[in-house]
Amino acid sequence: MVEKRFAVLLCAEDSEYVKKKYGGYYGVFVKMLGEEGEKWDVYRVALGQFPDDDEIGGYSGFVITGSCSDAHADELWICRLIDLLKKLDIMKKKVLGICFGHQGHLEQGVICDSELLREKGITAAEAMRPLVRDSILGRALGGKTGRAGSGWDIGFRTVHLSSSSSSNFFSTLKLPARLSIIECHRDEVRELPPKAEIIGWSEKTGIEMFKYGDHMMGIQGHPEYTTDILLHLIDRLLLKDLIIESFAKEVRAKVQECEADREAWRRLCVAFLKGGL
Repeated sequence: MVEKRFAVLLCAEDSEYVKKKYGGYYGVFVKMLGEEGEKWDVYRVALGQFPDDDEIGGYSGFVITGSCSDAHADELWICRLIDLLKKLDIMKKKVLGICFGHQGHLEQGVICDSELLREKGITAAEAMRPLVRDSILGRALGGKTGRAGSGWDIGFRTVHLSSSSSSNFFSTLKLPARLSIIECHRDEVRELPPKAEIIGWSEKTGIEMFKYGDHMMGIQGHPEYTTDILLHLIDRLLLKDLIIESFAKEVRAKVQECEADREAWRRLCVAFLKGGL
């Protein structure tokens, strides 16, 4: 049997917490999506590590992670990633994009509480890294992204799966009509790429999921996140003054009362990435 190969395109630095507990975000994704008999590689594209053109054909699928960088920026690695996505589109390679790529800017003069940093297990250098993530897959395919008019979406959100998908996208998995997912973003896809189709929405975000042909799918939320990862991100956002204490307290309280449908999301992502949809 030929070994199937997949690649994680890592678009941000790992936090010390995630590295220590999960082996980085690469480890988080492989734990969710990997199966026996597969080979998973990682390319740290934000550091300029990309697969060579002659390697691309050997992969069955690619996963794009979240990023600290602005999806609208013209940094060299972002331009290279967009070129890569266009090649993958032409080759009809499976691509799963997760809440990708808008930068949160740290305001001038923020003072980090060193005792709180130690308590939360966050290094000072880590606290200075930008955090916000959104979708660059839409940009590569010709869509538009921008700040969400309704502001931050942090915590659990109910995603309504489309029942009018032209391909009955979810019917084979027998998923419920609504799935809970972890969100952490303040940007959104505003306009779909041509020929793309909305396959999921929420009361907060009109385009929670979209698919492009049968080979590319974007998810605004984080099916890979665990509750502890989300709580860690809330602490970092608060330390950066990107959210206020009262909002952080409210979100933490709600997080403790909810649970994401992680197994259903895993099944959906695996089925898409590996040809079951």
